[in-house]
Parts: sequence; structure tokens; C-alpha cells
Amino acid sequence: MENLVLQALSGLASASSLFLVASGLTVIFGVSRVVNFAHGSLYMLGAYLAWTLVTSLPRGHLGFWGGVLGAAVLVGLIGLVVEVLLLRRIYRAPELFQLLATFGVVLIVQDLALLTWGAQDLLGPRAPGLRGSTEILGLRFPLYELFLIGVGPVVLGLLWLLFHRTRWGTLVRAATQDREMVGALGVNQRMLFTSVFFLGSLLAGLGGALQLPRESVNLHMDLSIITEAFVVVVVGGLGSLSGAALAALLIGELHAFGILIVPKITLVLVFLVMAIVLVVRPHGLLGKPEAAARGGQGSAEPLVGPAPAALRWAALAAALLAVAVPPFLGDYGISVLTEMAIFVLFAASLHLIMGPGGMASFGHAAYFGLGAYGAALAAQWLGAPMLAGLAIAPVMAGIFGLVFGFFCVRLSGVYSAMLTLAFAQIAWSVAFQWVEVTGGDNGILGVWPDAWAAPKLVYYYLALGLCLGATLLLRRVIHAPFGYALRAQRDSSLRAEAIGIDAFRIRWLGFGLAAAAAGVAGGLFAYGKGSVFPTYMGIPRSVDALLMVLLGGVQTLSGPIVGALAFTGLQEQLVRLTDLWRLVLGCVIVALVLFFPQGLAGAARARWEASRGDA
Repeated sequence: MENLVLQALSGLASASSLFLVASGLTVIFGVSRVVNFAHGSLYMLGAYLAWTLVTSLPRGHLGFWGGVLGAAVLVGLIGLVVEVLLLRRIYRAPELFQLLATFGVVLIVQDLALLTWGAQDLLGPRAPGLRGSTEILGLRFPLYELFLIGVGPVVLGLLWLLFHRTRWGTLVRAATQDREMVGALGVNQRMLFTSVFFLGSLLAGLGGALQLPRESVNLHMDLSIITEAFVVVVVGGLGSLSGAALAALLIGELHAFGILIVPKITLVLVFLVMAIVLVVRPHGLLGKPEAAARGGQGSAEPLVGPAPAALRWAALAAALLAVAVPPFLGDYGISVLTEMAIFVLFAASLHLIMGPGGMASFGHAAYFGLGAYGAALAAQWLGAPMLAGLAIAPVMAGIFGLVFGFFCVRLSGVYSAMLTLAFAQIAWSVAFQWVEVTGGDNGILGVWPDAWAAPKLVYYYLALGLCLGATLLLRRVIHAPFGYALRAQRDSSLRAEAIGIDAFRIRWLGFGLAAAAAGVAGGLFAYGKGSVFPTYMGIPRSVDALLMVLLGGVQTLSGPIVGALAFTGLQEQLVRLTDLWRLVLGCVIVALVLFFPQGLAGAARARWEASRGDA
């Protein structure tokens, strides 16, 4: 019993720390509707700045707590600068482009932190006055953990007073419910958004600074916390502070007791909880359905017509170059082109559900990885030849896509995207921990092409042919009646249902088809690399696919192709040229979002249409 009590207290301390970060994310999303992927970077900066201030100021209560509070304020100011210089310019852009911009900030902060503090872990001092432990039921428990348990409720209470007892708080709650009406009443939305972003950033910085006595400060803190913070916000309900507090408590305690009861499930426990909650309560524990936009569901996306003659000629020229140039390249160049071809198909498969389907996915790498594992397991356990493995890959990915999609397509917006992430992490956890079948972290090795396809040039042409064919097939689907039905339910599901289109069935089949296409890419990637690892279905791979689609442009069919080529080529060159490739890539992404909000292909199309209009 004593151990259970201590475990519960440890869960409360973790829940309190998690709530500090999630509350800032909740406040920002509730008002601005920005999916702030850089929130974890602000948390990390809070820890680093606190370490700098605490180790520089005189020792004692004033030096430590002054450093912690000073770090929180500095992070709030950094968030304010990011909002003014970047986010303020793209509030009217689609939510996913805002996500892309904040991911660019993540890359920039990563390398700036590396330049400033180095790659080594930094250990901070203990909190003065809270360095020891106290006895609870005959067992020792750290005083600082007890302090953290009290911080969460205090912050929640202060936020409640701020939002319910001040005019500013009333405006914030009103903006959370109806931003358009708040603007119509004459409220300065810019100042309101900026102040909210400052508060949310300050809370993230405070959460990071308070971790200084608990854990080392390192460059991996941002991505490790942002995923759990997003889960807390979504499980609690978008924009609900009380929901975030309840979700943080639930997840903190599940983590604490999950280690004792089912240790192997702790890697995926958070996502399992999120999946169950969203399936049962699509808007989270205490969330409410988002209000419909005034004037209906909004304007439809531009119609996708046949490609103009100039674009068809450009595509033909690119295809001829892809065929003619590789024989003159070395093995490394051919390998890079093979990966580019594979990622073109991977991006095109995600575009099918993001563009025509109108469904965001944060976990599309699951189907890429499942296709890779399908091919690898067929080769390892069945002795299947390469072509059989490549045939099994889309089947395996498609089946799981239909299973997962059955639940995902019932939701919309961020809830749907986060559910795709939950299923992807569950699949990743199975691949990581089912060592007897998947090899766990060691992966499956020896997945090589058959002898006739072993030369890199031959395998390149095989990959190019399959990826080009599958991409053209997806394009044909978009122009088929099924594609028009898919776009109809995206633009207005109610009107689509009224004319006899089964919106759920169309979305579900579209999701399954996209998963199968990603499986083809995954199978080709497995044979190209000769091995399969759980990282193939990890979050970074899903983020890469999102970046490719968004960089190219969601509203154009050529967008994923252009985005995949641009992102893969740029990343490959930057990694070779500089150790600070994240900084350069992040700056490029931010610049593209600011100057080409429609993506590279979208901007090219707009310029071409403008030139035709002038002519």
C-alpha cells in the first residue's frame, strides 16, 4: 500500500508538470487555432535559459527562483516575437500551413540551442529549501516532487481567475467561442492573439524551467514533451483548461501505475488512451464541437482540371531526364534518385487524403512502415521473392489502413489527425517491442532485391516505374467519379449526403487506398535499403510526408511531386554541406510559408494563371 501511495504521488507530480505545458498549448489553440508544434521548443528553451540564469546568479532562493521566473518571462517574450514576426502573417492561412511554419521554428531553435549550449546534457542545481525528502507512510518522498504537485492546481486556479474575473479573460473566452463576433465588436484581435501567445509561451517556459532539478537539460526535450502535450490537449478537449487538467491527471497516473502493472505497454499507453477516448468521445473528455463557420461551411477548394499543355510537356521532360540521366551517375546518385522516386509516391498517397479528401494525417508513416514490414516478413518467414513481397506490401498496409481509417474518418480536424497519430504510434510500439517477429529495435536485415534487380540502376528503374505508375493511378482516381465524390464530401459533407453520396464510405475507401499506395512506397524502400526498422513508421517520417505535401501545395496535383523532390533534394544537400542543416532548412521552410503560402506548385500555378490573364 505504501508503494502504491508513493507511485500515485509520483504520478501527480508528473501530471502537474505536464499540465503546465499543456495549459499553454490549450490557451494558444483555443484563441488562435494555431497548432503550435514549436511549443515543445519553448519548453526546451525554458529549461536551457533557467540553467543559464540559475548557474550565473548568486546561489540561494533569490538566484534559483529568480532564474526560473526570469527564464519563463524570457520564453514568453521569445514567443511574442515569433507571433509578431511569423504567425501574425499567416493566421488566415490553412491550419496545416501554420503547423508547417511552427515546425520550421522547431528546426531553427534546435540548431540555435546546439550552437549556444552544445550537445552535452546539462545538470542543474537542486532547488534551495526543497533538496531533501519527507517521510510518507514510512517511505521517503522528494520534497521537490511535493512542491510540483502543488504547482499545477495553483496555476489552474490562477488561470481560472484570470479568465473569469478580468475583462481580458472574458475577451479570451469569447474569442475561443466565436472569433468573428469578437472582431465585429471592435476588439483588437491582433493584440489579443499576441497577449495570449505570450501567456502560453510563458507557461511552456515555466514548465521547462521547473524541470531543472528533476532531469538533465538536453536537445531532445522538445519533441519528447510536445507529443504528450498534444495528447493531453486533445484528450481533454481543444480549448478546455479543465479538460487539459483532467487529461494530464489521467495520463500522469496511468504512466505511474502502468510501469508497475504492464511495463511493456508504457511506450504506447498515452496513445492507446487517446485512441480510446477519441473513439468514445470524438471531441475529448470536456471538449465541445467546434462552431460552424459563419456563412456555411466555407468556400470550396479550386476545381482540379486537366493539366495544361505546358505542364504536361514539363512532366514529360522530367520523366525523360529521370530515365536518361541515372546511367551517368554513380551508385550514390542512383540511390538518392531511388529514394526521391519512392518519396514522391509516399507524398502523393498522403496528398490523396489531405487534398481531395480534406483529412489531415499525422501518422501516415504507419502505412509506409507496414508496407516495409509486410515485404520484409514475407521474405524472412515465407521466403517470398521480391515481386511477391512488393505485392504483399500494399495489401498489408491497405488492410490496416481500412481498420484504422474506420475510426479516423469519423472525426474531423485536429481530432482526426491526432487519432491517426495514435494508431501510428501503436503500430510503431508493436514493431518495436515484438522482438520475436519484427526483431525489435534491431530490425529485420537482409531484405535484398532478387538477383536480376540487385544492380542499383536496375532497381532504380523498377522503383521509378512502380512509383510513377502508382502516382499516375492516384491522379486518375482523383479525376474519376470516385475522386469527384471525395472532393464533394470535403467541400460540404451535408450537401454530398443530400445528393446520395455516402460521405463516410467515400472517406474510408480513400483512406484505405492512400494507405495501400504508401505501402507500395514502403515495400520499395525496404528492398532498397536491405533492412526494415521501427523508425520507418515513426513520427519524424510522418512529419517528412507532411512537409513534402505542404511545401509543394495541397491544392495542386503536382504539389506532392514537387514538394517531395524539393524537400528530399534540399535535405540531402544540406546534410552533406553543413552540420547546421536544420537551421538552414527551418529558415527555408519559414520563408516558403511566408512568401509562397500556396506551396511551390501552387505559386507556380498562380503565376502562370496571372500571366495568361495579362496576355
